[in-house]
Amino acid sequence: MIYLDNAATTRQKPRQVIDAVVNAMTTMGNASRGAHGSSLQAARAVYDTRCKLAKLFGCSRADHVIFTSNSTEALNIAISGICNTGDHVISTVLEHNSVLRPLYRLESEGVISLSFVSADKQGRPHMGEFESLIQPNTRAIVCTHASNLTGEIVDIAAVGAVAKKHGVLLIVDASQTGGCVPINMEAMGIDVLCFTGHKGLYGPQGTGGLCIREGVQIRPFKVGGSGIHSYMKHQPEEYPTRLEAGTLNSHGVMGLSAALDFLEETGVETIARKEHELMMRFYNGVVNLPGVTVYGDFSEGHQRTAVVTLNIHDYDSSAVSDELSECYDIATRPGAHCAPLMHHALGTVEQGAVRFSFSWFTTEDEVDAAIAAVKEIAESE
Repeated sequence: MIYLDNAATTRQKPRQVIDAVVNAMTTMGNASRGAHGSSLQAARAVYDTRCKLAKLFGCSRADHVIFTSNSTEALNIAISGICNTGDHVISTVLEHNSVLRPLYRLESEGVISLSFVSADKQGRPHMGEFESLIQPNTRAIVCTHASNLTGEIVDIAAVGAVAKKHGVLLIVDASQTGGCVPINMEAMGIDVLCFTGHKGLYGPQGTGGLCIREGVQIRPFKVGGSGIHSYMKHQPEEYPTRLEAGTLNSHGVMGLSAALDFLEETGVETIARKEHELMMRFYNGVVNLPGVTVYGDFSEGHQRTAVVTLNIHDYDSSAVSDELSECYDIATRPGAHCAPLMHHALGTVEQGAVRFSFSWFTTEDEVDAAIAAVKEIAESE
């Protein structure tokens, strides 16, 4: 199979990730749940992974790195734990449902009011709207770092400057950029960074988390066992225990730890450069094909992730993706991509779109085979 659905999950993982998970499953106990050797080993390994993530994302405190099962859980924790009754929140039309649905739920419950930064026909956000939408009761800006549909990267440092100017918290969804794009929370003005482990970080599914700036308080989304202060009626106040009720996925965390080692050895910038080259090779091969429409800004110097989303004639995107799979053994993602507002902006609500997304493990031959497949489908009208 030619796997070009890496924006959904990176199927090809470094070998060391797989080995780390297997080793953890046969040797590790429950982190922070005992004083015996295997429990202490797990606790030390989990903390070491927090340190690696803090270094990768420019988070000032390792104990403010919180593990979750994915970025959706992380975003729910951040949004629900920061917003109060009467707050106003700003988001964008680029967002995934992992941002939209928690916000919509709070809005429907009468907790918050919402405003959205709009985008143009190429999916580029109107950056000036971040500041123009600020209200006296604005509590937070919740913003994706990059669209999962078009690959458009948002200038988070500019958004962070607006947030800081007005005393507003900035919550960033880094699902599409963690491991693919350099991120520094301190330099970019990010208060809470939500990430997933199974995409650009090359870790296992079931891993993710939040990095929280010192001084930012988030109410627990769930409560329960913590391994400490067991006679207290409420969840312990200190991070990370405050937001980590229950047994951690330590086996997955160990796979993520090995993946972080791979990223450091290889270099995030090196990975980003190769993925960009693969993306541009594909884009240049399909953009001028008759009947093919490509979405997004691919101009030189424009920041984006390694995603090319397109449609062929008026064909339903699911039919195109099925043909790519059945006839060419190429895996892609069709449909709405859990990004409804962005499809409204692009005018693709009915047709959807076919997303090709590339990784460090994608080869030029695979890219060329995908170009040839799109060409044949486009010519088969």
